[in-house]
Amino acid sequence: MSLHLGIRRPRKHRAADAVAQLRDENRRLLTQVVGAGDAIATLEHQLADVRAMRAEAEQVVVCLDADLGERTEERDRALAEVDRLQALLAPFLAAEANANAITVPASIRDTAKFEDQATAPIDVRPLWEAIGPLVRTEGSTNPAHLPAA
Repeated sequence: MSLHLGIRRPRKHRAADAVAQLRDENRRLLTQVVGAGDAIATLEHQLADVRAMRAEAEQVVVCLDADLGERTEERDRALAEVDRLQALLAPFLAAEANANAITVPASIRDTAKFEDQATAPIDVRPLWEAIGPLVRTEGSTNPAHLPAA
């Protein structure tokens, strides 16, 4: 007969329970490994795609650079040809301009008519300076009354 005096004894772990827990943990870990493998495979596939696109882009850049070089040479040759032709045509253009020049005599403005009279500068002084001092005439009670000029 066993006597319980309020002391609780730890329950003994059974080996079967420990094995079941380890198997569950192994399943979880294997699932994580498989998931990580899938993720790695996906990333490797994406990396291969990116590398292929990069190689294609580099090839396009090389082709465009070669085209740019060719077009630059063509432009330089065309500019040299334009300069040469302008030098050849310059005497002809000058002769044509001299032959077709329009000469106009210096004009003289007729100011005999009233509407063609020269204008005077605009007086921009303050009003009180322009009209002079106010002088009151006898018999006027209005302070703004101006004497007749």
